[in-house]
Amino acid sequence: MSEGKPSEGEEPLKDLDARLRHAREDWRGSEPDKALSSGPAFGGENNGFKVALRVGVEMVAALVVGVGIGLALDRWLDTTPWFLVVFFFLGAGAGILNVYRAAAGIGLGSGYRRRPVDENESKTD
Repeated sequence: MSEGKPSEGEEPLKDLDARLRHAREDWRGSEPDKALSSGPAFGGENNGFKVALRVGVEMVAALVVGVGIGLALDRWLDTTPWFLVVFFFLGAGAGILNVYRAAAGIGLGSGYRRRPVDENESKTD
């Protein structure tokens, strides 16, 4: 079919290939978006502070939600301390689970889990 002549579709494909190469080179040279590079999987300035702040907020938020639900149910059903106690412990459990997930790097993205570091693997990519 093609006897040395480029067909109709080959020139646009070469142009597309050149544009893709150029875009990849630009992307490799650029700095990653700071909004996307938060969390324990990414290094950077104040990374320990970011993780500590996230852990504290996760724990407090889970406790506040648990206590709020417990108080609301107690007021609605007139069972004063029981739902508060139950949902306090449920909130504490949820907070601890969230802290574990943050520390382990689980839940950073859909289907993403940090790969364990292998000392034998070379660090050049």
